[in-house]
Amino acid sequence: MKLALLSGAHVHTPGYLKTIRERDDLELAVVWDDMPSRGQEIAESMGCPFQADLAQALATAGLDIAVICADNASHRPLVEAAAAAGLDIFCEKPLALTVADADAMLAAVQSSGVKCVIGFFQPYPGAAIAARRFLAEGGLGELTHVGYRNAHHAAYGHWFDSPSHQWFVDKSKSGGGAFCDMGAHAMHFARLFFGPVSTVMADISNKSAEYPTVDDHGVALLQFASGATGILVASWVHTGGPGGLEVVGSKGRLRLEGNTCRVTPFIDGRGGETYELTPADGQSSSLQRLFDLRDGKLDADEAAYDLLCARDAVAISVAAYESAATGQRVAVA
Repeated sequence: MKLALLSGAHVHTPGYLKTIRERDDLELAVVWDDMPSRGQEIAESMGCPFQADLAQALATAGLDIAVICADNASHRPLVEAAAAAGLDIFCEKPLALTVADADAMLAAVQSSGVKCVIGFFQPYPGAAIAARRFLAEGGLGELTHVGYRNAHHAAYGHWFDSPSHQWFVDKSKSGGGAFCDMGAHAMHFARLFFGPVSTVMADISNKSAEYPTVDDHGVALLQFASGATGILVASWVHTGGPGGLEVVGSKGRLRLEGNTCRVTPFIDGRGGETYELTPADGQSSSLQRLFDLRDGKLDADEAAYDLLCARDAVAISVAAYESAATGQRVAVA
């Protein structure tokens, strides 16, 4: 398969390049980047051409896939261009920065008939798959409240100081800081596991002053259409403590962290003995998820639902930022 890299802006780009280098069936055929120096460096390291003109890059003979690792604000034009060129698409998260852009991107994918995967990975390990099935089968009874934390110490670690990554703290390109970045995973995960979100209240701010142009910490209170309540935490100033998912229902509690999922049942008015769910077969993530979709190894309906959840995660994010700005509960579009 021949791939085009459309920007190497994202911090995950080196991992994708490593995958391409290590596989004989993959070839990086061309690199385009709005930062020519970055694109040229990647192209030289991969032994392929750099093309400064996007249309010419997408016209490279024999292309199969576009890998989009651009800043968040550039996702829509690049996805639309790749779809128009008939290329299957891997696009980094978040899908978009506005609901209008997300809807336009999904329309472009659907009308062109190409396949598209977004760069989420947290819902796909075996323990997460087992947890999702357990909850869907009513293992905790009626779900009452959910918590999810996705956080690290990027602000204190100065992860975005290099010229190639400074767009993360340029709101015109990133759309926001930690809540847009780390929160994208949390919002997609919550929507995928627990269904549509009706309203959001949020507090999103800068705690560290390390990157004062954007937020570095956010907390959102979600009201799911099911009636359950969710609390999502996304942060670049998290220096320790647990992350992951906690779910409480009428029949007990579930805790998912890493690839371990533990359930504590609630029986006859008291907690029972905690046990570990056996992990299910995991699903692929990253570039392999797109390859599996192309090869029929990933169910097309599952992939389409995943894409819808990526769209809805954008809507949750937009509502959360509006709530943080206004101090009001905001309906999710």
